[in-house]
Amino acid sequence: MAGASVGSGVLQIVGLSKRYGDVAALDGISLSIPDDGYVSLLGASGSGKTTLLRLIAGFEDPDAGAISFAGRPMIGVPAYERGIGFVFQNFALFPHLSVYENIAFGLKNRASGAPLAQGEVRDRVRKMVELTGLSGLEGRGVAQISGGQRQRVALARTLVTEPKLVLLDEPLGALDANLRTRMRDELRRIRERLGVTFLHVTGSEAEALAMGDRVIVLDRGRIAQFSSPDDVFNRPATPSVAKSLNCYNLFGGHIDADLFTAGDHRFRIASAVHSSAEPAYAIRQDMILIHGADAEPDADEVSISGRFLASEYTGAAMMYFFEVPGGSIVEVENHLSHRTVQDLAVNANYTLSWKAGHALVFG
Repeated sequence: MAGASVGSGVLQIVGLSKRYGDVAALDGISLSIPDDGYVSLLGASGSGKTTLLRLIAGFEDPDAGAISFAGRPMIGVPAYERGIGFVFQNFALFPHLSVYENIAFGLKNRASGAPLAQGEVRDRVRKMVELTGLSGLEGRGVAQISGGQRQRVALARTLVTEPKLVLLDEPLGALDANLRTRMRDELRRIRERLGVTFLHVTGSEAEALAMGDRVIVLDRGRIAQFSSPDDVFNRPATPSVAKSLNCYNLFGGHIDADLFTAGDHRFRIASAVHSSAEPAYAIRQDMILIHGADAEPDADEVSISGRFLASEYTGAAMMYFFEVPGGSIVEVENHLSHRTVQDLAVNANYTLSWKAGHALVFG
């Protein structure tokens, strides 16, 4: 869908468009970001997510559309006058300044309003240092602290100015996997303590689902879905949303009566068909069972033959890869908490089955 319903919220966007030459980075999107919430913005590279953030922040101007923040129109308002915080992916800290001086920078160099007294600057920085877990590091240079601590400094420098909305452009992308997981909890805790709104851009579906109270999925400059993490994961609105989650197998084809035909495969349709300009049949990887080549599916199942190619151990699960007639690759995920590791022979044929009602059909 090209937009989303616009209601009350701290940030209102209506009909926003931005082009770079012949490329439409954003194509007439509309949405409302709620107050005091955590919203994840998920999209592949080139989907327009960073462009959207830059337009909201005021770093660029849209070609069309309106942006309202806290009831105030933003088009034409300079970035430094919007009252919107921005945390960059690379943190953008001042290398010649200490942790304290980086955090205090925005308070000491205010674009508008009377200068703050030294005591107020000191008190606000101290509170933010405590909130972000940086106590004891105030005098260090930013080159002397860890990546996770630099991430906290970047966040503290933004939050100390007391914005009502904070934009985070892939803030965890520069951190290692273990630190990313820990910082997810930290970001949510800090946001809840302050009661501000976070709009968090990420290319990671796991991060988007874990962080957001609501998730926006952006696809080729349009909003494909804006819903709860549970809705996005279990009920993706379009084939492109399902694909972006990296946990669905998708088959292209067409609907013929109560069957979905994908090449030589015919899958019985046992659930409602979701309206989509792009017909597709989707089954989640962890819904698929692996049987011997001669196994017959139950009455409520559909099945397909597949040649086993390889497996991959991910710690909590095993991933199995099969080539099905027509050359497509089907991935099967076995969560080891409730399924045992299956010993499969490379190049041998197996039957893959799933409940017909577990599939999502778009058409």
